Amino acid sequence: MTMWGGRFSEPLDPLVQQFHASINFDRRLGGQDVRVSLAWCRGLQRAGLITTEEAETLRAGLQRVAQALADGTFPFEPNDEDIHSAVERRLKEEIGPVAGKLPTGRSRNDQVATDLRLWLLDHLPTLDGHLAAMQQTLLDRAGADLTTLLPGYTHTQRAQPITLAHWWLGHFWPLVRDRQRLRAVRRAAAWLPLGSGALAGTGFAIDRAALARDLGFDGLCPNSLDAVADRDFAAEFLFACALTAIHLSRLAEAVILFSTREFGFFELADAFATGSSLMPQKKNPDVFELARAKAGTLIGSLAGLLATLKALPSAYDKDLQEDKLPVFQAYDTLTLALPALAGAVRTLKVDPDRMAAAVDEDLMAVDLADMLVQQGIPFRQAHEVVGAWVRTAHQQRRPMSSIAPEDLERIHPALSAARLASFDSRQAVARRSAAGGSAPSAVERQRDEAQRAMAALTPLTPSAGNAGDPGGSQ
Repeated sequence: MTMWGGRFSEPLDPLVQQFHASINFDRRLGGQDVRVSLAWCRGLQRAGLITTEEAETLRAGLQRVAQALADGTFPFEPNDEDIHSAVERRLKEEIGPVAGKLPTGRSRNDQVATDLRLWLLDHLPTLDGHLAAMQQTLLDRAGADLTTLLPGYTHTQRAQPITLAHWWLGHFWPLVRDRQRLRAVRRAAAWLPLGSGALAGTGFAIDRAALARDLGFDGLCPNSLDAVADRDFAAEFLFACALTAIHLSRLAEAVILFSTREFGFFELADAFATGSSLMPQKKNPDVFELARAKAGTLIGSLAGLLATLKALPSAYDKDLQEDKLPVFQAYDTLTLALPALAGAVRTLKVDPDRMAAAVDEDLMAVDLADMLVQQGIPFRQAHEVVGAWVRTAHQQRRPMSSIAPEDLERIHPALSAARLASFDSRQAVARRSAAGGSAPSAVERQRDEAQRAMAALTPLTPSAGNAGDPGGSQ
């Protein structure tokens, strides 16, 4: 069904019809489209453009359409161009010619922009819930691994001893920022385009503020041209999703590395690993590898939408049809990836002995330099002295603690045997007790702070309008 035709003397070419149609993906907006139509019906009634009887007929028909969409019995047809034309066609089949009054003063341009915003408002809470569950998984792991030693890495080289709990929390805090970004997306999406018409605004006395209240929006898009063209909220959503995927990818990359036999820090649970069709011994981290790959897919979705938007003239252009698919795909990707990753992380088996064995004496270099500083040696000099100590140990292929006292004296008098620091990695970790540090005492405080950060995030809830209530006030 087309919503136009009087201007044209021949039907649309079937190939163009196929290229033009978006029903295969925008049918997901069906529930939102009906709610927007219910709100518009109320707006037309308030403005005196339809009678009470006509409004009741329209509402009853739209409710039946909504039920069919919800239970999967909606009869989509090959000629349905998009969800708007499909709903309008079915409404006409349900209630007859009075259905033709519903589009009065409305365009698919403001309708689709409203539908997509409403879809995001409805679905952001689910995505946020999956992020919260992933955060809780990381918090639980931190609680279980509070004193487990782990070599910390920079440049993929062993650097300093930390605890595994501190490492888990290092992946927790990016998700706090991700959830904050979802709230910013919610604020960006909660502006109502409906009533903007095709580009110039509606020609009827529609109370747009009442429409916003009916649909649960925070306010009105102030300019009709911008209202139908604005997809900033979609781009911001894709950015938030892409950055979330990047954070998950960084976690996944580390788990992949740490679960290799060369490291042996983690072992994947059988339920969250796969095998090889050829090599019987293999246990592959496919969940984490796919999480790593999905980040690239979502970055591509963001780049694609930005490229689409970059040179569009004002108002609506058909290019904007390409906004929905990446939004849906990003949502689907993360709402599947997050619980899969949470399960995989929750069931990882840790080998604390392998981790502790990887915390060799070289990782104490900073602590040794710090002890020289406490003896009054400037840090830059202490850094050079300990570096020479490390070099000597490597040349002699011996642990730092076993270097002969006379060799230490030649490096610096302060490195006498009587003054050597303990090579106790747990003491080294315990020294990092300042806020944000890796000491168990600091990590316990950090876990409390993390719980407060989660509690401080205002819960996201679906849009809470009353447009779908046929008995609501007019």
